[in-house]
Amino acid sequence: MDISSTGLRVLRQIAESGSFTAAATRLGYTQSAVSRQAASLERSAGTDLFERRPDGVRLTPAGLTLLRHARTILDCLTAAERDLTGTVPRTELVRLGLFLSAGAAILPPSLARLAATDPQITVTTTEGTTPTLIRALRAGSIDLAVLTSRPPHRPLDGESPRLHVETVADTELVVAAPSTGEFAGRTAVHVDELVDAPWIATPASNSEPLLGVWPGLPGRPRIVHCARDWLTKLQLVAGGFGVTTVPSRLSPVLPPGVSLLHVEGAPPEIRRVLVARLPGCPTPAITAVTRAITSTA
Repeated sequence: MDISSTGLRVLRQIAESGSFTAAATRLGYTQSAVSRQAASLERSAGTDLFERRPDGVRLTPAGLTLLRHARTILDCLTAAERDLTGTVPRTELVRLGLFLSAGAAILPPSLARLAATDPQITVTTTEGTTPTLIRALRAGSIDLAVLTSRPPHRPLDGESPRLHVETVADTELVVAAPSTGEFAGRTAVHVDELVDAPWIATPASNSEPLLGVWPGLPGRPRIVHCARDWLTKLQLVAGGFGVTTVPSRLSPVLPPGVSLLHVEGAPPEIRRVLVARLPGCPTPAITAVTRAITSTA
């Protein structure tokens, strides 16, 4: 096969972003250039590498096989560049991805523990939804991911081999409401009282669910504000502009003016926090970061 490093980078970015358009944007290419690279890869491989679907692009089994080799090749090229330029990393780097609400509750204590036990390790972080982070993990753009799942906790994706997953903790989903107003002074609310509540939610896409609305809410939610940033959402709640759902783990970092309400009249919504990586033997640095994260539970 005659495959260029550019083609392998395009393959990795398509796998991570889930579309040719998004891959082109992240790489700084035109969409037609990405399409040409994809077609060239398939000609060289002699088989289909990409499955075009209504909700985006996924790699075929052959594409996933090539992706596994692409990760190794691109890592070797990076190491060769370091050797040729004489750039020797002074620390061990671990690229960590976290789901949208994990940073505030999990990241600071994990980094503090790591600084005390393994100061030679440097962690860089990126934030995203669980589906986005799984794609990044499979593509090799991150080394470790803190993810969330809901019962019955099926495998995180349908790809093979399965990701290596460890449980960090189970946490209850609750409702964040203004400390003044309709729910002032309360610690619980019946689900029927939330039917007409003004909700602050994270926008949904085809592959990612709407975040911030109680999952078992009867009827259609009345969404008054959409925001991805958790600080924005909680400050809107504190200002009395709506309610949103949060994991109970966020209670230590809530801004003044926000109260947490347990939901009655509906089954409890339990979210599991997980740390995942690609299968195989992890590096000592990845093991150390995993240990720092699981110790925060």
